[in-house]
Parts: sequence; structure tokens; C-alpha cells
Amino acid sequence: AGVSSIVGTAWAFAALKEAGEVVTWGDADYGGDSSAVADRLVAGVSSIVRKSDAFAALKEAGEVVTWGAADCGGDSCAVAESLVAGVSSIVGTAWAFAALKEAGEVVTWG
Repeated sequence: AGVSSIVGTAWAFAALKEAGEVVTWGDADYGGDSSAVADRLVAGVSSIVRKSDAFAALKEAGEVVTWGAADCGGDSCAVAESLVAGVSSIVGTAWAFAALKEAGEVVTWG
């Protein structure tokens, strides 16, 4: 109960609950296991974007949290400093994500 939206990769699902919590299930390697970032998904998530094998969650404060196949966008460590705040939207392709920041900057990874 309390689920507001669900998105899926080719092998996993992520549900966004009304309180801003994310719940995931499915193939662990492709987004079904979000335990590495679970502490950042317990509240404050406003939307989730998916691609074929990874997810990116946008938090209310403009932070982006990613998980799933590391080489296809699930690992955003290389651009992490640019994703801690100020992101207004995210889009995903088959192999990468792009985040639009409030100041007009675009950050890509994957």
C-alpha cells in the first residue's frame, strides 16, 4: 500500500511510495538490489528514471541516487560531486543517464 508509481528495467522493478521511499526487487545485478544506496532511498525521493539495466532516483533536494548495472549508469561515482544537489530532471537512454541542473548544466554518466 502507499505506492505512487512503479518503473522497471529489463530485469527489475522500483516502486516509489507516497512518503518518498523506494522499494526494489528483481535481478540484483540490474537494479533489483538497491541495498548499497538504501539509506539514501528511505525518504525524499520525488521520481525514478529507468533505463534497460539501472535506475536513477531524483530526490526533492535535487540529489541523484543511482543503482543497477555499474557500467550502464548504475554507478555515478565519476560525477557524484555534480549530483549532490541542484538537479531538476533526469533522462535515460539504453546506455546512459543525463541530469539537467537548475543552472542549465548537463551532467552525463553511464
